[in-house]
Amino acid sequence: MSKQKITVGVTGLNNIDSPGPGIPVIRALKESSHFEVRIIGLSYETLEPGLYMHDLVDKSYSIPLPGTGTASLLQRLSYIHEKEQLDVIIPNFDAELHSFIRLAPQLKAEFGIATFLPTQEQFESRHKSVLYEFGVANKIKVPKSRMVFSPAEITALAYEFSFPIVVKGKFYDAHIAATMEQAISYFHKISAKWGLPIIIQEFVSGNEVNVTAIGNGTGKCIGAVPMRKLYITDKGKAWAGISLEDEQLIEITNRVIANSCWKGGCELEFIKTQAGEYYLLEMNPRFPAWIYLAVGCGQNHPEALVKMALEQNVEPFANYESGKLFIRYSFDQIVSLSEFEKISTFGEL
Repeated sequence: MSKQKITVGVTGLNNIDSPGPGIPVIRALKESSHFEVRIIGLSYETLEPGLYMHDLVDKSYSIPLPGTGTASLLQRLSYIHEKEQLDVIIPNFDAELHSFIRLAPQLKAEFGIATFLPTQEQFESRHKSVLYEFGVANKIKVPKSRMVFSPAEITALAYEFSFPIVVKGKFYDAHIAATMEQAISYFHKISAKWGLPIIIQEFVSGNEVNVTAIGNGTGKCIGAVPMRKLYITDKGKAWAGISLEDEQLIEITNRVIANSCWKGGCELEFIKTQAGEYYLLEMNPRFPAWIYLAVGCGQNHPEALVKMALEQNVEPFANYESGKLFIRYSFDQIVSLSEFEKISTFGEL
């Protein structure tokens, strides 16, 4: 049977030590048994390695940073669509999702470009600043946390939290602080990069276990694969991990997807304590950078997302293979100066 030819725009091409999910998503789509996919890379920086991975990315365009607003993004996507006839766009950064969620109806109505994203309400419900309420609603334990806007507020929390504590950015970045001085230092470091507020969270000791999942928007979990981190970088990112057989994690994930009627890909990050209790640390509203492990375990979540975006029927995955590892590696890619100049000057490659 011949495959359906489609063109998909993908962001998150920063395949670095703190990688975006774009390249693993593209690998998954290229291995689809249903689609023959032409990939259009959408980038924010000219040094995103995915721009130059021509075996995976067929054509690339720069797009405006999320802070510039939806009007400039819509104008740029209109230009790209005129040239490439996009069928689907998969945004992969937390910081850009707000803009794409707002534009999704307009992209569909004016250009026929499909997306499969959470609603604005779903997106906000799992935000770090309201994670405790999210945990209560879904009957999940969540470490105590507070949102702060100044170092003085951290000092005022000394009576409420004992060290160590976790200092987190609103979108990315997290550090464990053993002292008040470290906490204030991390406050300045994270806020300078990602802005305010900063989240102060209770530190819970245990093993980090994550789940990548996808919901169909009506409460049904289409797929879920749990993973335990085996090697963690100094940025807190998994450099290696192994898929787990864990019925409790799958049950929690199904419950969250059902309660929230989650639409699209997501990642649930947990700590499993020595007592065997699970604490939810974050729910990320998009695929994780290790999404390709799910493909290796028999569940191609990006392919399922594209099918649902195109309003095709998708049945939930029945199982997955546990005991599969992913191990990242670094790779020196050779790029001609002319290519770098082209994307830097014209915004296209």
